[in-house]
Order: sequence, then C-alpha cells, then structure tokens
Amino acid sequence: MKSFRALLVSILCLSSWVLSAQELQVSVTINTEQIQLDQQRGTSQIYTELQRTIQEFLSSRRWSNDIFSSEEKIKVNLNLLLTKASSQGDFEANARLQVLRPVFGTSYETVILNVIDKNFNFKYLTGTPITYNDNSYMDNFSSMLAYYANLSLAYHYDSMGLRGGDFFVQKLTNLTNLAQNSGSGWGTMNDIRSRVAIAEGLLNQQMQGLREVYYTYHRLHLDTFKDKPDEARKGILELLMQIRQINQVRPGAASIRVFFDSKSDEIYSIMDEATPSERQQAFAYLSLLDPIRTEMYRKLIR
Repeated sequence: MKSFRALLVSILCLSSWVLSAQELQVSVTINTEQIQLDQQRGTSQIYTELQRTIQEFLSSRRWSNDIFSSEEKIKVNLNLLLTKASSQGDFEANARLQVLRPVFGTSYETVILNVIDKNFNFKYLTGTPITYNDNSYMDNFSSMLAYYANLSLAYHYDSMGLRGGDFFVQKLTNLTNLAQNSGSGWGTMNDIRSRVAIAEGLLNQQMQGLREVYYTYHRLHLDTFKDKPDEARKGILELLMQIRQINQVRPGAASIRVFFDSKSDEIYSIMDEATPSERQQAFAYLSLLDPIRTEMYRKLIR
C-alpha cells in the first residue's frame, strides 16, 4: 500500500508539472563568426552560458495565466548573429525570431512569425541573471527578450482565435512605452521593421482587420486545407483583397510587412497549384502588396 501511495504521489506531481508547463519552447543559437576580435570570439564559455540563460528565461517564465501541456508549447527559434563583443559585456547582434504553429490534422508546421532585428544590442556579464518586471524598465536585454516572448504569444493566439492575442498586445504596448523612454534601439513608427512599429501595428484600430486576417488564414483556411484545398485557395484570395484594402489606408504598414515576411513562401506554394485565373489574380495582389518578392510571385503566371 505504501509503495502504491508513493507511486500515486509521483504521478500526481508529474501531472501537475506537465499541466503547469510554461507557454514557450525556445531554441536559441548564437553565431560568433562575424566578431572581429579573435579573443572575444574564442571565449566560448560565455556564449554557452548566454545561450542557456536566454533559453531558460524565455522557456521557464510564465507569460500568461493559461495552462499549457508539454505538447501544446509554442515552438520559438531565436538565432543571434553577434557582430561585436567587448570584455565589458557589451554585445551587438542581429536577431532572427521564428515562431511555428502546427496545422491541424497534419505533421506540417507553419511559420506564423519571422522577424529580423538588426539592433539587438545588450549588456551581459557572466553569472548575471536576467531580471524582468512587466511594470518597470530593468534593462534593454530583459525588455527585448520579454518583447519577443509577448510578440510570439500575440501572433500565436491571434492565429487560434479572433483577436485572441489582445492580452499580449496590451503587455507589448506597456513594455514598449517603458523601454522606448529608457532604452535604445526600439525605433519609431516610421521605421516599419522597428519594435515600436510592429507593436503599434497590433494595437492600431486601422490595422485590426489584419489581425482578423491572421485568424481567418490559419484557423479557417490553413487548418482545413487538407480536406478543402480549393475552398482554402479561394478564401486566401479574398484575404489578399482584404489586405489590399488595409494597405490603401496604411500603405506598407509594419503589420503588412510582418505578414508577408512570415507567409510569402507558403502562400506562393499554395497558389502555385491553383487555376490559371486564380494564379493571375494572386500575382496581381501579391506583387502589389509584397513588391520585394515580385520575381518569385511572377512564377505563378509563367
């Protein structure tokens, strides 16, 4: 009986751990090849520690009140390309964040967020923990990491429910306001790739239609594509028309740029098997809304 009770306690403890698992499953990679100082590039111990510290901060912290099982965790890849490093712990880097979401009924994972930050500059010293508070600015490093955690969750929740990421959008707004007044590298709304512009685009009333597009695209079309591919293609064309209408109000807005940085390859692949008239229509929309990839889209009509 005692052994049975011990086993039961162990099972309950394990179940409690699984149900209280945090939201993010983060993989961090650090590339030091562009650091010019050999002595800094060669000090691998600090980079191993930095990688582990970032990963633990993002993956171990609870960012919401929701309960996630281990299988439900949101996959996030954070790649840092370090360009400068000093013995005083000052680092400059380019960061690329990619967030993945499973498509229901398939083994396919879709990219819901794919952003590049060319001003990922921070200070880190060996043995220093990362501290963060939602209501106060601690330092640039913790604020940037918290920003991308909340951004990942906002887009993930938006892809699952209509404006489902509202909680995280509000957190992003507060975080960005605090950091912009105290830190550096957060940019302005005029810089469509800046952290400030991306966060503002999620809150701006003129851009709420694009958040609805995110939900419709993923939940109503991508999640049903396996069973209804023709209907999904028609639905995606309608969404492109909606984005065109949003673009007329806010030409080249940050949220539009984020959408196509994440979805361009996927939309191209989906529409590549459409009818000739649908491919022609898709090309017209895509080349207008995402002109930097016009040559890829042009293959739809060749």
